[in-house]
Amino acid sequence: MTDDELLARLRAADPATSLPPADPEGTARLVEDVMSTELTTENRETGTRQRSPLTWAVAAAAVLVIAGAGFLGLRAVTDDGSAPTDAGQAAPSATHLTVSDDVGAGKCMVPTADVLGRADVAFDGTVTAVDGDLVTLTPTHWYAGDPTDEVTVTAPSVQMQRVASAVSFEQGGRYLVSAVDDQVSLCGFSAAYDDDLAAVYQQAFG
Repeated sequence: MTDDELLARLRAADPATSLPPADPEGTARLVEDVMSTELTTENRETGTRQRSPLTWAVAAAAVLVIAGAGFLGLRAVTDDGSAPTDAGQAAPSATHLTVSDDVGAGKCMVPTADVLGRADVAFDGTVTAVDGDLVTLTPTHWYAGDPTDEVTVTAPSVQMQRVASAVSFEQGGRYLVSAVDDQVSLCGFSAAYDDDLAAVYQQAFG
């Protein structure tokens, strides 16, 4: 059962859904007043005075009011669209790409829209983190593929950058990235953003 389903059941079972939330300070004073009021009965055998069961009944009712106020406060928080803070909050969706170590013996060709259009992933994004050989980008526009919140890419080695014109990712940089079968396209098909390459992406994906 998800958090939303559980919350829906709690709302349906709440008899005070239509009531405004109780004032926590007021209910606290109510409990204090009830507990300090001498609603007592006298024990005829011992002559001692004891609290009446009514005292405890009223105090218990006040506690329930406080508990209801707490639930209504929680409901108000979730109704206004604020995100939950529990450990079960869903992680951002992500696309994971790699860079092949096999660059082959062929030479790189000039990027064209016909070839680029074969990519199953293509996006315009900004590097938000570089951790060793792992790069995280936040996409700002998707040309192809299922949109996700972020994309992680295994950064090309220095040798790959020299041999296959692989992109060199830098923190805060903007890049155009394409991939086929989860492998980043090289030879200039993935590179730092520029208007000429952006025009090729636009032509390839419309």
